[in-house]
Amino acid sequence: MATLITERRSIEAAGTDPSWSHLYRAGGIAAILFALLSIADAVVIFMLPPPPSSGGIATLEYIVANRPAYIIFQSLLVGPVVLTLVTFPALYIALRHLNRSYAAIGSVIGVASVVLCLVPFSYVNGLVYLSYQYAAATDAQHPTFTAAAEALLAQNNSVSVGGVLFALSILVISIVMLKGVFSKWVAWLGIVSGGAGIICESLRPMIGAAFSLYGVVLIWLIAVGWKLYLLA
Repeated sequence: MATLITERRSIEAAGTDPSWSHLYRAGGIAAILFALLSIADAVVIFMLPPPPSSGGIATLEYIVANRPAYIIFQSLLVGPVVLTLVTFPALYIALRHLNRSYAAIGSVIGVASVVLCLVPFSYVNGLVYLSYQYAAATDAQHPTFTAAAEALLAQNNSVSVGGVLFALSILVISIVMLKGVFSKWVAWLGIVSGGAGIICESLRPMIGAAFSLYGVVLIWLIAVGWKLYLLA
């Protein structure tokens, strides 16, 4: 009995319960893959003419001319965040012995943020659908489709609640990381990334290219993913 208690305490102190090894590995791979796909999305942006951020006519004509690339770009922009649905539970398990409450709060906020981040997919699909209709319409019908595109763009370019919550979850989880398991630099990088993300996401419609500063979070994701993989 004493041996079992000692072993359990050792596991809890290290935060590496072997029974969760598959979750650690999956969560780590998911975090790294999310970061790499986000980098791939940035590469796609540089290879294509930049999509217009406003203007129904300009947007629809851009999609008509670059439809496959636009769909790939938007899919890489939004879709990979689904992978973190595995990463957040893995982080909770790895950190729960340090502060069960805050580890849970950060992970729950993270999962909720992912669900909300998927909302823009409906706007993107709507714009792609409208581009088909716009291409086949007559000049007299074009104003109808451009007005609909303007409405979707207004929603898509508004502040992302999911994005703000995602950054908040990184901030909360990284504060817990300061107590152990992950290196101090990873924890501090997460705190900086989370704080910057909250500001960037909240001001996204106004800061333009400055939003790219939030890209530092990709380094945090890779570091966290690698550590989770090692914990397995």
